[in-house]
Amino acid sequence: MTLRLNFKKVRNFILAIIIIGASFAGGYYFGVQGFRANVTRALEITVNRQVPPDKNVDFSLFWQVWDTLSSKYYDKVKLDPNQMVYGAISGMVSSLGDPYTMFLPPTQNKIVNENLNGNFEGVGISIGYREATLAVLSPLPESPAEKAGVKAGDFIVHIKDERKNIDLDSSKMALDLAVAYIRGTAGTKVTLTLLREGTVDPITVDLTRAKLEVPSILLTWSGKENNIANVAISTFGAETPKEWDKIVGQIVSKPDVKGIIIDLRNNGGGYMQDAVDIASDFIPTGATVVIQENGNGTRQNYKSQKLPRLLNYKTVVLVNNWSASASEILAGALRDDKGIKLVGDKSFGKGTIQEPVEIVGGSGIHITTAKWLTPDGTWVHGKGLTPDVEIANKAEDKNDSQLEAAIKLF
Repeated sequence: MTLRLNFKKVRNFILAIIIIGASFAGGYYFGVQGFRANVTRALEITVNRQVPPDKNVDFSLFWQVWDTLSSKYYDKVKLDPNQMVYGAISGMVSSLGDPYTMFLPPTQNKIVNENLNGNFEGVGISIGYREATLAVLSPLPESPAEKAGVKAGDFIVHIKDERKNIDLDSSKMALDLAVAYIRGTAGTKVTLTLLREGTVDPITVDLTRAKLEVPSILLTWSGKENNIANVAISTFGAETPKEWDKIVGQIVSKPDVKGIIIDLRNNGGGYMQDAVDIASDFIPTGATVVIQENGNGTRQNYKSQKLPRLLNYKTVVLVNNWSASASEILAGALRDDKGIKLVGDKSFGKGTIQEPVEIVGGSGIHITTAKWLTPDGTWVHGKGLTPDVEIANKAEDKNDSQLEAAIKLF
């Protein structure tokens, strides 16, 4: 989430797992702090074998492999120096073993930025890894994926696109590749093979990609008198602050509002500052929203810096297994600072901070720089937030049991 604090002119991010892919078909969700820095020199694709004078590194093995490929690989058309360099850089970054630190070539980096701006061409799903398997985090409302019956939690085991000449199992597939394979121009088709909990046979869905312009926040009303505001936040993106202000205006202008339900289910994250700003409308000015802990052990508190417009409204938060990163920041802050109850399933557990660095030429690097804690000092990474009211939505249920449980708290 982009930090918009007066003393911060740089943009800050937190990677949501959950690296959102495909919807969108593709995209990564970011969220906490970190800043977006512009690198002053371009990524040099021109091959230069000279080792930088300040680096004592033996590149002979690298160049031996490069030369061997160049001389012996049978299909010379595929020997693209740009892609070989990108691949080498990706391998260097992935050697850290951190799935949230990654190099994004120009195409994938463009997808990330487009998704956070709320405009996509794809099938309308966010994807990430669950139990080391590529999975659907959530389908977007009214998207091709939702209309075809794709559900959150579906495992993606195969991707086929005849136009792109792709017919691949997704086992061990890099997320950026999965994003690129599933994403595509509106009107083109992609076929996904899915495995779903509770079913034995694979499910095959043919999806036609579409241009998607989806708001990040949706307001509906529930309760016997339609006086409980249901605010579903699907992501924390570039347009979220303006959308949030509009939603708040609608809530405060409606008389006799009984309470507010913040629905963060299937929200994989986004800009941290969006979560900080939204939390600040519910908690006292000066209260801590999130704590950043740096690698050297120092800490920085991010606090509410505005008058809370929704301080006196009773509020409940909905979460599930796919609520991650910035969603967990918001949910954790509201519970720690205000005692607001969480309802649903345990959240995902994404507690690290990534700094996105833009490389001249369109590439980007996202680097884990710190971890974040809830105001009470809880690190959710790998553990998630356990709801105060644990209740699951079963596939066979026609009703939204989690929403019904939240409404009962008013």
